[in-house]
Amino acid sequence: MKVQLVIACLLLLAVSNLQAQNSADVISYINTYKSLSMTEMQRSGIPASIILAQGIHETEAGNSDLVKKSNNHFGIKCKDDWKGATVYHDDDSRGECFRSYATPEDSYRDHSDFLRGSTRYASLFKLDPTDYEGWAYGLRKAGYATNIRYSQILIKIIKDYNLEQYTLIAMGKMDPSEEVALTAPGGATGSVAGGGAKRGDNSFLPLPGQKQETAGNVQAEPSYPSGEFLINKTRVVFVKAGVSLLSIANQYELALSRLLEFNDMKEEDVLAKDQLLFLQRKRRAGANEFHVVREGENLYDICQAEGIRYQDLLEMNQLNPGTQPAVGEKIYLQASAPSRPALTGGARL
Repeated sequence: MKVQLVIACLLLLAVSNLQAQNSADVISYINTYKSLSMTEMQRSGIPASIILAQGIHETEAGNSDLVKKSNNHFGIKCKDDWKGATVYHDDDSRGECFRSYATPEDSYRDHSDFLRGSTRYASLFKLDPTDYEGWAYGLRKAGYATNIRYSQILIKIIKDYNLEQYTLIAMGKMDPSEEVALTAPGGATGSVAGGGAKRGDNSFLPLPGQKQETAGNVQAEPSYPSGEFLINKTRVVFVKAGVSLLSIANQYELALSRLLEFNDMKEEDVLAKDQLLFLQRKRRAGANEFHVVREGENLYDICQAEGIRYQDLLEMNQLNPGTQPAVGEKIYLQASAPSRPALTGGARL
């Protein structure tokens, strides 16, 4: 009887230690990727709480074999239209094809684009972003996962780790300084210091509302893939300052005048700053419903980041060239704004 009691106690202790380790892993995952989840929410409209909960569950808090060998944080399989790198992994069947990414940031962005670009998930974007339960049940209903408890799992993760606060921060309804220290189920508290999502170069993305500074006190630039990629279904490249625009035009077999036209630019010889350059005419509307203005962004930066024509962006938001919307304002990308956004200094046009 005593032997059985000792064995039972040892098993209970082992389970408790395992849960504590799992909780520590979850907190570490949240601290690493919370900023990236908020950035993707602002870009795509998917609640940060849902993004984080899916990432935690799909990667086993960063410990799964799949995420370690492919940076695939959301268990997205190849599908017929996938043209990127692949990796094979046992899931519902043996040796299934999964998408593989160079960095976690690429995985997060592709997850947003995957949901945003599929009609199966279109109804979810009509929900209030704070309705994480509606999103969780909607994802399961639309067929994102085969586990019948998928919705309940996401909801429990969100509640257990207070992930809703990151949705509120991304929406501008909660100041980043009010972020509550993470508490694991059972009372263990995790650090919230540092806070950004790791890029491929091991630097960090800042939280919305915060600036990230390098050693030289310069705000870090966004990370983009090398070579040609797509934004809003339009071909684009990221080019460093000092590069000749003529050389870019020649490289991609474009007339210089066309390259300037595609990017709402006047005559320039070389780029004055790092920026995105579109190789096709940008679209009249964005892939996302709106863009939340961030620190240091102007209207031209937004139209380039979202792949939308400058004049159309102005008209939809009742703005004039050169005006500067205030940080936190919504810039509408698909339809006319209900009102003009507030400008820097609090004024409205």
